[in-house]
Amino acid sequence: MTTSGGTLVLAPGFKEPGHVRPPGPYARLFRIPGARAFTAGNLIARLPMGMFGVSAVIMIAGARGSYALAGAVTATGLAATALVAPWTARLVDRHGQARVAVPATVVAVLGELALLLCVRHGAPDWTLFAAYAATATIPNTGGMSRARWAHLLKGDPAALHTANAFEQAADELCFMLGPVLAALLCSALFPEAGTLAGALLLLTGVLVFAAQRATEPPVSAPAPGRSRSPLRTPGMAPMLAVFLATGAVFGAMEVVTIAFADGPLAGPVLALQAAGSCLAGLVYGRARRRAGLRTCLAAMTALMALPLLAATTAGSLLALAGALLVAGMATAPTMVTGMSVIQRLTPAGRLNEGMTLAVTALLAGIAAGSAAGGWAADHADPAYGYLLPVTAAAVALLTAAASHRTRPWLRPSGWLRPSG
Repeated sequence: MTTSGGTLVLAPGFKEPGHVRPPGPYARLFRIPGARAFTAGNLIARLPMGMFGVSAVIMIAGARGSYALAGAVTATGLAATALVAPWTARLVDRHGQARVAVPATVVAVLGELALLLCVRHGAPDWTLFAAYAATATIPNTGGMSRARWAHLLKGDPAALHTANAFEQAADELCFMLGPVLAALLCSALFPEAGTLAGALLLLTGVLVFAAQRATEPPVSAPAPGRSRSPLRTPGMAPMLAVFLATGAVFGAMEVVTIAFADGPLAGPVLALQAAGSCLAGLVYGRARRRAGLRTCLAAMTALMALPLLAATTAGSLLALAGALLVAGMATAPTMVTGMSVIQRLTPAGRLNEGMTLAVTALLAGIAAGSAAGGWAADHADPAYGYLLPVTAAAVALLTAAASHRTRPWLRPSGWLRPSG
């Protein structure tokens, strides 16, 4: 505001010549040459990760009339992935992302197509298990993307923190949209449409991602320090136990919510939890101060009590949806901080393997949490099944607390120096 002839008037603000607003932390990330291209390919490849399980269940249950068979087949695929994924990641570290990820993806896509054909043409049940087990070679695209950021942002902890937060938000977004897309395709087109679309997206995304060779971490000759498995690194075992318990939080929460909602609203209600986590992850990525792992786990344990309170006291699906939205806000910061610890613990040259071990522990926890949540839903009031996520989060917190005094990697790293 200014005066003109004794009259108060509005005037445009003055800016110095050449003044340009500095870019935000996420904008700075994608100014790195090649970052947008490999991120686009990675997101395309990561979206099917939330599609394959739902698509397989719909496809198998619709053709064979058995949800038990569909669940057993998908569980077999999950178990096979837990066994094969670390070996695939080790090959990626030794020979490079493009050389390993592309053929591994081709094998996985052939497994998905084999499953589709076996279901379509009424092949014996055992062929479904064999075909879906072949999909275990799907590479950990999220881990490969994080490895690229770690290579590109070496020496810039603030920018790397932002990149890890973005990757976690991308995980949440893909696992939120993937099941919805799969269900839509299978119901609107034909039962095999979700599996077919997921296979095409996976192959396309990995090819685009692998083509970005300029940002791929270099492969160096093995050294004595690199020959040691990440599993033998001090502190890795407790961290994997934390990821195992955290996975149980997710698995139990999903199954118990489905049982509690008992209808088509279960999907949107669960999507709110993922949405809360996605938003919290993006906000956490802009923070200049990073919380310690114990702090994140304590917050997650406290917020996981909200769905329990909403289900047991209000008993309203609307109240539960709000509680899940808030509870989800604790998961992304926890995962971002946990993955940062894994990156610091993993020996040089074994980053893909270290992060894949964390994902494997997470998947094992999800499987265990799903089984426990299903048992609780069948044998008790589903509302009290929300005790399971709270308990699993508390176990993760206690595991981290038990190692706090002797493990400095669990402590917060304090203020992050701004990048740029």
